[in-house]
Amino acid sequence: MLKNLPLIATYPVFIRIPLFLLCLMVIWLPFAIPLYLSISDNPNLVTILTMGLLYLAFIFLLKGWNKWVYQVPQWLGYYGLTWTRKTGINYLTGLSIGYLFSLILFIVEGSLGWIYLKSSSFFLLKIIIEGWLSASLIALAEELFFRGWLLIELEKDYSLKTSLWLNAIIFATLHFLKPIDEIKRTFPQFPALVLLGIILVISKRQWGNQLGMNIGLHAGLVWGYYIINVGKLVSYPNIVHPWITGIDHNPLAGMMGLLFLGLLAIGVYYGGSSWQKR
Repeated sequence: MLKNLPLIATYPVFIRIPLFLLCLMVIWLPFAIPLYLSISDNPNLVTILTMGLLYLAFIFLLKGWNKWVYQVPQWLGYYGLTWTRKTGINYLTGLSIGYLFSLILFIVEGSLGWIYLKSSSFFLLKIIIEGWLSASLIALAEELFFRGWLLIELEKDYSLKTSLWLNAIIFATLHFLKPIDEIKRTFPQFPALVLLGIILVISKRQWGNQLGMNIGLHAGLVWGYYIINVGKLVSYPNIVHPWITGIDHNPLAGMMGLLFLGLLAIGVYYGGSSWQKR
């Protein structure tokens, strides 16, 4: 049976991707369902444990997928994840850029009087450390999935431009699964997520098809928002419409967030071009 698995590599992408996801569900659900039933009274714990199991199943399947389907032994490097000094530097660079991006966005809105910046009554160091850890884990998981596995699967069948757009739209759609009324109410978040997906694809390609910068940039954006949101460092006086500052206080769900993401896209593109000329 194993000797026939390389045939999957010849299938079109619209068969390969669902087949991979079906295999992932087959591996994950036998563990996730009993876990869900046993601790269903604690939704937060259920989410953490089941999502953790899902990612472990993804890693397990991804390794086998590359070994038996594509016959690629160095599978993490194949997807752009290498544990080198350069990867660490790129991660820290992206982390700084993403964090400063979030910080500057709120400072600009505060200077315009659209939000009020305030001191926090919480222990900020704890929030900073928790935010960095959770943001980095989320970024690692999402980048390996979207800009690692999914992007390469798309690039096998489509041009670089088409695969970029498909990847960004899929990324945004999977982050936007909610009731139709909520989709309508929070619609400005969708184009921002598409733009963020485009930025992250460009980042990978501009930084040598490696994920270090991506993980750092993604983590920095999440980290900056986490500190400000959880630390309750801003208040909203409702001077301008939430479509400008962000619906539900989410900066990506507003016009200012879109504007800043556009500037970030330009910076990532030209910054990556300069990096390649070194």
